[in-house]
Order: sequence, then C-alpha cells, then structure tokens
Amino acid sequence: MMKVLPKFKSRVFLAPMMNITDPAFRLLCKKRGAGLVVTELISAHSVVANEFEIKKLIPFSKKEKPIAVQLFGSDISKLGRAVKIVEPFFDIIDYNMGCPSGKVVKNKSGAGLLNSPRLCKKIFNVLVNSTNRPVTLKLRTGVDEKHKLQFLKIAKIAEKCGINMITLHARTLKQGYSGKADWNLIKKLKCAVGIPVVGNGDIFCPEDALRMIEETGCDYVMIGRGAKGNPFLFKQIKDYLKKGKYKEYSDEKRMGDFKKYLKLAKKFNIKFSLIKGQAMYFTKSVVGGKKLREKISRTKSVNELKKIIGFL
Repeated sequence: MMKVLPKFKSRVFLAPMMNITDPAFRLLCKKRGAGLVVTELISAHSVVANEFEIKKLIPFSKKEKPIAVQLFGSDISKLGRAVKIVEPFFDIIDYNMGCPSGKVVKNKSGAGLLNSPRLCKKIFNVLVNSTNRPVTLKLRTGVDEKHKLQFLKIAKIAEKCGINMITLHARTLKQGYSGKADWNLIKKLKCAVGIPVVGNGDIFCPEDALRMIEETGCDYVMIGRGAKGNPFLFKQIKDYLKKGKYKEYSDEKRMGDFKKYLKLAKKFNIKFSLIKGQAMYFTKSVVGGKKLREKISRTKSVNELKKIIGFL
C-alpha cells in the first residue's frame, strides 16, 4: 500500500533540536505556522526499553499534529521494534542520519552512517516494512568536504526502499554547525530524486526561506537555530511565501510568547534548566537583553524567572 504524507498547512517545518524543541516550544511553533514539528531525536534502544511509557519518554500533544518522531540507531531488530511501538502515537516516522554528535557517530548512528550505504539499505527497509506510517529521512551531505556528495547515493537507496521524503542539512559531518550550508547540494538532491525534498541550513529570516526555495526547488524548508526564541518566524515565513510581505513583531509580543511557553511548560512538567535555556533564547534580541540574561542565569526557580522578566 502506498503511504501518503499528511497535508501540511505551510511549507516551513521545525527541525528537532536537543533540549530546545520540547513539546511546549513545538506547540508554540505549530500555533505560529509550522507545517510540521519533529520530536527531539530518541534512540531505538530507549524506545524499546521504555515500551510501556512512551508518553513519558517522548511527551507530546495531539495539538501538534501532524507530528513526526525522530529515531536513531543502527540495530536492525531494535529499530523494527521501536517503529511498531511509536507508530500509534505519531503521524510520521523520521530517521536521523544528520546528527554530528561524537557519541552518536561513534555508535554508527546519525551522520556516522554516511559511509555505510549497505547498512543504510537494511535500515530503510526495516523502517518502511515495520509500519503503515510514512517514513522520512534527515541526513547531511557527507562526512567531509571531499565526500560531500555521499548523500546522493544514500538518497537514491532511500527512495527505492520507500522513504517518503528527505530533509538535507546542507553541511558535512565535519562542519558540524560551522561555516555555510551549501544550498546547491539541496538542488542536486531535488534533481536526483522524485520524492519531496526539505531544505535545511542557514534560514534565519523570511527572505532566506524564499531564496532557498527559488535557488534549490525544494518543496519545503526546515528551520533549526533560526527558530530559537522566535516562534513568530514561522508566521513571517508563511506570510512571506504566500503574500510577499510579513509583519515585524515587537519585544513585547515575543515575550508574550515566552509567557505562553511558561504555561505550557508547567503542563508538560518541563525541567527548570530547560525553561531557563529557553528564557535565554527568547530574550536574546530584546532591548536590554544582555543584562536580563545575566540575571536569568542566576535564577533557581520559575517564580524567580518570572519576577526578573516582569511576569509577576
């Protein structure tokens, strides 16, 4: 049976980011126009080990739909089992081949799989054959500049195996998050496969999003670091792509979104350390933000945080 991707209300997606894209932040981005949100990456081993506590392991809300769960790992049997476990809760199964973390790469996972096309084929087959949900893939271009076209072989294998959509972070494993994303490689991917392509890398404003689409022909764009502390970016991009213009949002509006985040964070029992990290991002571009962040860094509770920001 042909698997079909859900309908997305916009062409701009939220990238998974560890300790940032918690369910409260994802909900805010969804409300501001993100067509798709993705959970923070989770290992197949963790999913299998916590089979009966998935909602605790991967907190989420039905209001986030459509939502993708992002898995990583290279143990074929664990991956197959993990997919079956998460399938009832999520609309899309996304597989991570883009994480540059040394710990993940050493375990032959994330971007560490770029050198192993045969293993990738086995992984894609087990993912696709273990679920009725669409399966998507996120990958980097290659391990380094010399091998920056490795993604093309992997992408063609993925398409043949039944992967429904591919997101390309247009950097190599060695680059990490440094240097510039090579958008020309996103264009090469779009020309090489017949499935939807999502471009990722260096989108920080609506103009960047439109330029990526025009230059690469990608179907969707995915925002990572540009969305930190700024859910309004999704509405701005959505408006710009549709109307050719967008609104600027005041510091007051942005901090109003952080107030909403705090309410959602309480609902999802998000750790204070993560809430504090979000506060640092939300105040990054506000007037007087530097002094405010110095005070935030010393806070030890949500109430202290609220007093400093002026919510109490």
